Amino acid sequence: MFPDFKTRRFRATGADIHYVTGGSGPPLLLVHGYPQCHVMWHKVAPALAADFTVIVPDLRGYGDSTKPASDPEHATYSKRASGTDLFELMADLGHERFNVAGHDRGGRVTHRMVLDRPKRIRRWAVLDIVPTHRIFADMNKEIATAYYHWLFLTQTNGLPERLIGNDPEFYLTDKLARWSAGGSGLGGPALAERGFTDAAVAEYVRAFSNPDTIHASCEDYRAAASIDLVHDEDDLDHKPEAPLLVLWGKGGLMDRTYDVLETWRERAANVEGRALACGHFLPEEAPDDTYAELRKFFVR
Repeated sequence: MFPDFKTRRFRATGADIHYVTGGSGPPLLLVHGYPQCHVMWHKVAPALAADFTVIVPDLRGYGDSTKPASDPEHATYSKRASGTDLFELMADLGHERFNVAGHDRGGRVTHRMVLDRPKRIRRWAVLDIVPTHRIFADMNKEIATAYYHWLFLTQTNGLPERLIGNDPEFYLTDKLARWSAGGSGLGGPALAERGFTDAAVAEYVRAFSNPDTIHASCEDYRAAASIDLVHDEDDLDHKPEAPLLVLWGKGGLMDRTYDVLETWRERAANVEGRALACGHFLPEEAPDDTYAELRKFFVR
């Protein structure tokens, strides 16, 4: 799925990070979301490699990266910890300053990265999110219904792990169907009709079926509802200067609930972007438009 890319591993301080890399030119880091892995970029990364050195990792806890032991404060799976892995990876590759684009959870890691070390980020892009702190502050019936997993995955005593682990393939593929264009679950159009290739879905199922991945992904959400909010509250008045591109799916929850650009302008100084004709999974549902927008933004 990544022709001419190399598969590698990097031992960061807190986790071993699996990644693929290819192309040449300025460095561009692509960060995946939940419940996927680096494979979600397979339609976009090869095209971007014509102009950039593209690095596509699995976040700690996901895909084939390691799953460090969790802790009571959930700091192990904080966005700061995940971002630190990626800063270390990029430094090891010789990229002290770089571009980064993140989808979903990867966008939240991206936001934390530019807040923590703004001098290392040249330009950044987030796909189909608004800031985590804003989502929790605005939680209402519509958000809680559409993003029920935010509340479900924070539950303790292994409850979500056990329920998801009973049938991880159903849970994952229902998520892909529910959040893609049309908004219905597995009773709707087949995943292939929504833009997901059989090979990508098989890889998501393989990676997500690991009980350690299920637990790590729950810890990711537990961190979002705890330690990540503490970090966010320390930075509510901090507006990074690095240019930000925001892309989102037309008609999805973000589009229905927020003026997405104005919401991001509350947290960043230099914001542009637009909605694409797709659901939540922009790089797979609308790969040509996603590629064109990212290339145009990052080549400047």
